[in-house]
Amino acid sequence: MILELLNKPKGDPILSVMSAFKNDVSSAKIDLGIGIYKDKYGKTPIMQAVRNASVSSAVSEESKSYIGLVGDEHFNTAMQDLVLGKCEASLRASTLQTPGASGALRLLADLIKLSRPGARVWLSNPSYINHRTIMEKAGLEVCEYPYLDLETKQVNEALMMKVVETLGENDVLLVHGCCHNPSGADLSFDAWKKIAQLSQKNGFLPFIDIAYQGLGDDLDEDAKGLRFLVDQVQEVLISTSCSKNFGLYRERTGAAIVIAKTQEKAKEVRIHMGELARGSYSMPPAHGAAIVSKILNDVILKKQWELELKEMRERILALRHALVESFRIKSDSNKYDYILSHKGMFSMTGLSDAQMLKLQQEHSIYLVPGARINIAGLQTNEVDRVVSSILAVAK
Repeated sequence: MILELLNKPKGDPILSVMSAFKNDVSSAKIDLGIGIYKDKYGKTPIMQAVRNASVSSAVSEESKSYIGLVGDEHFNTAMQDLVLGKCEASLRASTLQTPGASGALRLLADLIKLSRPGARVWLSNPSYINHRTIMEKAGLEVCEYPYLDLETKQVNEALMMKVVETLGENDVLLVHGCCHNPSGADLSFDAWKKIAQLSQKNGFLPFIDIAYQGLGDDLDEDAKGLRFLVDQVQEVLISTSCSKNFGLYRERTGAAIVIAKTQEKAKEVRIHMGELARGSYSMPPAHGAAIVSKILNDVILKKQWELELKEMRERILALRHALVESFRIKSDSNKYDYILSHKGMFSMTGLSDAQMLKLQQEHSIYLVPGARINIAGLQTNEVDRVVSSILAVAK
């Protein structure tokens, strides 16, 4: 018997929240845990640009044959341009389509393991909940560097850099390109400059996960730090996603980008990535990539998508303002003003595990472990109730 040897599974904490929310019979329940965008009607919409591109793609598609290990090359080129812009480093970059950003993270983790088996991957504390799981499943040692000041809810860059300064050639520094998950607190541009300087000096490998480009300030500003860094160092790994900014969650559309010392080396690395993909998921799904490629390579569709993305970004910002205003009134303090300085879909509430459980049981409001709040899932008419509930359990 083989399967009998398996230990009882711990269960995924986010999926556990999803299950608890689904089983809650309250008509007033609110899901602020799962990281998806919702519009003013409480729906996760299909963007009109995506719908138009999907129809166009369906009409022009001539085959359901495999698209190959590297995926859709038109998509790869378009995504590389979207992330890197006009960087010099784009001349020594290679991109490979993956099943979502998680697929890119795992593929790049496998690449690190292949190249330097004893490498240590450093994650921010806190970080995206799947970062540790993916890196450890790839057989890599995972360490943490200090990131969020729990009192101010801002990045403690001085403390972070004390650790980064100690990293060397056996280390990989994983940072969020923008809209940090779970905190929403982003690195300053000066911090990006410091990371580039230290990487040049000490030889550690920067690994940038940019899953929310366009949901912070705008498409270019959100990639500003990333684009500066890649032009300063010889090697960088990048994972990117189309789940949030294109709303293609279930289509699993992402990409792995490698910056190498030369274009020739970047092409060699992509061959290695293709071989690693072959031993894993083999070939990526075609549909989502075809949609993104259609949008990014069509002037009218791209403009439509950018306008829709801007509307999403502005809606999230308006919700941040509404939350802070309500907190100020109901708490008679500016304790929660930090929410306005955060970027993207998330912020932190500062609640303990016991307080979050109380929030679920007594108020039917659901957050994920770590007390992250998905502001992008909030409705305007829910703001006051959410604020009152958080303040009630935080006493």
